Amino acid sequence: MSGLLIAAPSSGSGKTTFTLGLLRALRNRGVAIAPGKAGPDYIDPAFHAAAVGSPCLNFDPWAMRAELISANAALHRAGGRMLVIEGMMGLFDGAADGTGTPADLAALLGLSVVLVIDCSRMSQSVAAVVSGFANFRADIRIAGVVLNRVASDRHERMLRQALNAARMPIVAVIRSDASLALPERHLGLVQAGEHGALEQFIEAAAGVVSKACDFELLLRAAQQHLVRTSAANIARLMPFGQRIAVARDIAFAFCYEHMLLGWKRRGAEISFFSPLADEVPSADADAIYLPGGYPELHAEKLAAAQHFKDGVKAAAARGARIYGECGGYMVLGEGVVDAAGTRHQMLGLLPVVTSYEKRQRHLGYRRVMPLAHSFFDKPMTAHEFHYSTIVSEGEADRLFAVTDALNVDLGAAGLQRGNVAGSYMHLIDLAGEAA
Repeated sequence: MSGLLIAAPSSGSGKTTFTLGLLRALRNRGVAIAPGKAGPDYIDPAFHAAAVGSPCLNFDPWAMRAELISANAALHRAGGRMLVIEGMMGLFDGAADGTGTPADLAALLGLSVVLVIDCSRMSQSVAAVVSGFANFRADIRIAGVVLNRVASDRHERMLRQALNAARMPIVAVIRSDASLALPERHLGLVQAGEHGALEQFIEAAAGVVSKACDFELLLRAAQQHLVRTSAANIARLMPFGQRIAVARDIAFAFCYEHMLLGWKRRGAEISFFSPLADEVPSADADAIYLPGGYPELHAEKLAAAQHFKDGVKAAAARGARIYGECGGYMVLGEGVVDAAGTRHQMLGLLPVVTSYEKRQRHLGYRRVMPLAHSFFDKPMTAHEFHYSTIVSEGEADRLFAVTDALNVDLGAAGLQRGNVAGSYMHLIDLAGEAA
């Protein structure tokens, strides 16, 4: 069993593009890969899955119990697959309380770190940056660095001379290339499913990495210091049905694969349907899950998807449990107001109207405590990230009491009417004391 964490000093260093190129380059060399993403990101994993051809799991050292991370790592890399996890933000950046960093994940799983450095605005100072990161924590091993966005041969020579003095191995040197940039949107990268030339982009990135990368160094590093993990059948979030229909398309793409894995290990059957294609959930589903996504960008089409709307309403009428998360919560409401100020009629199963017309960012880790009448029964961890706002709310039971990573009380969130519930919270795991 082997593994690496691809990290950086900060966001925007190019680690996602390098990771995509590395994943495909390793696959092209016949290496079996288990892709992962540190933290709560639900966009990058879809790119990783496209690069490798298999699902990408999240590993979140703030929101997930250590035993869940360990169990999922063991399950994910079964059969000798190499675990390659992309970090989030900077290597030592975490939640508001300072915990849950990519470094914490590397220490927990014993992963060697490859540090991707944006060299576009530095030369000899790269040695100070690398030395500082390499010596900041004794339980973290930086196996080598990727010198990214290097301008010229002269620039490369300066960087190499500085790192020779710091005795830091160089994994790859990658030149500045505007074509190796991914388009972005308000929640991060534009989704993988919307990238019209994604396969060509990944292959191009793989070509660059293949020419630049010292694979022998990389594979040796992946074999060192790994912690043995166990796939024991630990406590997980309970599925809220035995036959769960999950909405899946570019309007409902923010679904954590580890959640589906956990439901399956608890005996649930999972099926998928596309609201944008006006598909209905399976007629025998006793639960429906509407994950997050970008419904505000597809509100007109969703409003016109009558078969989808009738199918979900019929499921609610027959008693199926329905949960909408973030974008799914918006669609369960009475209406969504788009950026132009136009209101579109949604399912009307919860008395809430949301709007993207006046954007306001809501971002951070959350601890959620189910309130009375909730069909959730234990404290959980979650993540909130959206720009839409609530315009109006009607009478319904509140779903959760919420605090942030610093235990600041954020009040009640979400709504529930009978067997239909929703909130802006992206649920991640049981809270530690609830396991």
